[in-house]
Amino acid sequence: MGLKNLLYKIDAGIAEIVLNRPEKMNSLDEELIDDLTGMMHDFAANSEVNVIVITGADNNFCSGLYLDYLQKISNYNILENKEDSRRFKDMLLSIYNSPKPVIAKVKGYCLAGGCGIATACDVIVADETAKFSYTEVKIGFIPAIVSLFLLKRVTETHAKDLLLTARMIGSDEAVKMGLINCSINSADLDAKVNEICSMFKKNSANSISLTKEMFRNVSGMDFDKALEYACDLNAITRMTPDCRNGIANFLNKK
Repeated sequence: MGLKNLLYKIDAGIAEIVLNRPEKMNSLDEELIDDLTGMMHDFAANSEVNVIVITGADNNFCSGLYLDYLQKISNYNILENKEDSRRFKDMLLSIYNSPKPVIAKVKGYCLAGGCGIATACDVIVADETAKFSYTEVKIGFIPAIVSLFLLKRVTETHAKDLLLTARMIGSDEAVKMGLINCSINSADLDAKVNEICSMFKKNSANSISLTKEMFRNVSGMDFDKALEYACDLNAITRMTPDCRNGIANFLNKK
C-alpha cells in the first residue's frame, strides 16, 4: 500500500494501524480518510488478520480535521459537502462494520473526527494522558455523523453533555460515562491492548463476526422481530464448522 500518513504492521494476527501526521496531531484530510477506509476493507478481507488496532503517532490519537482541510471544505458547495460527508461516514462504517474486532489505543488528544474514529471501534483503551472532546459546536459545525456512533456507547444524557458543551474529559471520566472501556497507566497500555487482542484471538473468528453483525442489525428491529432474527442467527451458527468443532472439543474434555 502506498500510504502517506498511515503506517501499519501485521504481527501474529494483529494488524496495527498508526495515524501518522504527528506534526499536526494526526489530523484528518481526504487522503488519510480514504486510505484508512481502504485499509480497513483490506484487513477485513485478509485471512491473516484476526484483530485490528488503531492508534496515533507520537502520543496523540487524532485531533480531528486538518486545518487546511477545514479551510478547503469551507468553500464547498452543497453537493461537494454532501460527498465529503459521505466520505467521512464511509470511513467510520468501515471501522464499525468490520467483521474483525477493532480496538482504539488512545494516548493524548482524541478530538472531533478523531473521537469519531475511536467511538466507531469495538473497544477503546486509553492511558492517563488521553483527552476526549467533540469540539464541533465551537466552530459552528455539528457532530451529526459521530453522534450516531456515540449514542451506541453512551446514554443520551452523556451524549448531550459531550456534544453540546464540547468540553474535554479525561480517560477516568470517559470510563464512568461508558465512552471507553478501560483507563490504564501509559506504561501498561501496550500490554493491556495485547491482552485484549489475545482474548479475541482465542475465540471463533466466525462467531465474532456474526455477533458483530447481530449488534448492527437488532438495534433497528422491534423486540419480536429481533427475537426471531436471533433465533435464525442462532440456528445458522449451530451449522458452522467452528460451532460443531467447538462443541465436540468441549464435550471431549468432559
